[in-house]
Amino acid sequence: MCRVRMRALFEELARLDIRRDVPMRELTTFRLGGPADLVVFARGGEEVRLAAGAAEARGVPFYVIGNGSNLIVRDGGIRGLVIVIGAEMAEISLEGTALTAGAGIPLTELAWEAVRRGLMGMEWACGIPGTLGGACAMNAGAYGGEMKQILRSVRYIERGEISETPARKEELGYRVSPYCAPGRIVLSATLALSPDDGGAADRQKDYLARRAAKQPLELPSAGSVFKRPPGRFAGALIEGAGLKGTRVGGAEVSEKHAGFIVNRGGATAGDVLRLIEFIQERVLAAYGVELQCEQKIIGVD
Repeated sequence: MCRVRMRALFEELARLDIRRDVPMRELTTFRLGGPADLVVFARGGEEVRLAAGAAEARGVPFYVIGNGSNLIVRDGGIRGLVIVIGAEMAEISLEGTALTAGAGIPLTELAWEAVRRGLMGMEWACGIPGTLGGACAMNAGAYGGEMKQILRSVRYIERGEISETPARKEELGYRVSPYCAPGRIVLSATLALSPDDGGAADRQKDYLARRAAKQPLELPSAGSVFKRPPGRFAGALIEGAGLKGTRVGGAEVSEKHAGFIVNRGGATAGDVLRLIEFIQERVLAAYGVELQCEQKIIGVD
């Protein structure tokens, strides 16, 4: 990336919270990845719009992240700009049973807040290690629930303009959504929930207990690695291929849940990517199933 363009972009955005050479291992749940040239920690929608617009105008690639889950950043880092939508964009408001929140709020926090406000409908989201913006961008789901079921409207940036439109269920599918950066950058969303039937808190505690029992939450990871093959479960196929505990460097197929790759300490993105490729080859040979990676892979080698 041209140093002149990067320096000019840094100077143009100097009034924002912008930093140079930020290690992406500090911004991802996998705790790996090389440095990003520039990172903006956005404090509001207008700052997101300004940062994205400035990068685009100068021909600088940009990426938008929340808490860095479901993300693998290569070891060479990111040549360009990263825009972080986090705690500064986590406001909440309620109108009847319609709950509106900023894109940076953690999904688990929002799920508990819904219960505290006497609502139900997003219990399934408790424990998902992502933000509301990320959940909209990939139609997150678990335990039979998904964003598609509760998403009423989304406020986002598109072509430099801030818009809000009703969500259309037919546009949302399994890890499919029209609200993905850089085309659309989610700023907030309104969820259509229901009055609590008295069991929402218990359901959330149950889901959290199931996650703790079955998933390797004690180690850094980026969540489930592969998309669910039609009629099958990726974790079961990987386990059936005898790959639990398989390691490449510091990356390991979790002994607790074969659908996860965990960072046992000192893992590089290269370790993870080589392990992903090995898993795909072994599962294809054993079952004839081509596993597709669910996690987003960005950056340079």
